Amino acid sequence: MIDQLTHNESNFQKKEFPILLLLDNIIGEANLGSMLRLADAFGIQKIIFCGSEPNLKSNRLKRTARNTHNTVNFEFEEDSVECVNKLKNQGYRTVAIEITSTSQSIENFVLENENKILLVAGNERHGISEEVLGLCEDYYHIEMFGENSSMNVAQSVGIALYEITKAFNKFDKK
Repeated sequence: MIDQLTHNESNFQKKEFPILLLLDNIIGEANLGSMLRLADAFGIQKIIFCGSEPNLKSNRLKRTARNTHNTVNFEFEEDSVECVNKLKNQGYRTVAIEITSTSQSIENFVLENENKILLVAGNERHGISEEVLGLCEDYYHIEMFGENSSMNVAQSVGIALYEITKAFNKFDKK
C-alpha cells in the first residue's frame, strides 16, 4: 500500500532562490493567494505587488494562500516602472512571462551566470503593461497546444517558476 505523506513526512529540502516575483497590477484575490503559495513552494525571495495593493484580509485570498500570506516575504510598490528600473539597477535580470513577438518557450530558460531574476507577470485581462514590458530583457511564453493562447496567470507563474528553479538547480550542479 502507498501512504500519502504529510508535509512533515516529506523529504523536501528548504531552499531559497535569488528570484523576485513582480505582479504588475494583478487584482484577483484567488490569483494573489495562489501567487503567495507558489512563492513559498518555489522558495523565492519576495513578491512585489505593484499597481493595486492586495486585500490581505480577503477570505478568498487567505483560503487560497493556505497561511503563506503570513510566511512569504512581500511588499507593495505603487509604480511598476519605477520598481523595475530600481531592480535592474541592482543587477536583476528582468524576465517577462508573456507571449510577445520575440518570446521563446520557457522550457528553453537557461542561466549563464549567477543571475538574480526578476520574474514579471501581468494583469489577468491585459497582461504586463506596455511600459513594464519595454523594460524587460527576456520574454518567455508557455507552449500551448489548444485553441486558446493564454492561461490563468497563477498557472503560468507556477510553470515559469518550475522551469527557472530547475535551471538554477542545473547551474548549481555544474
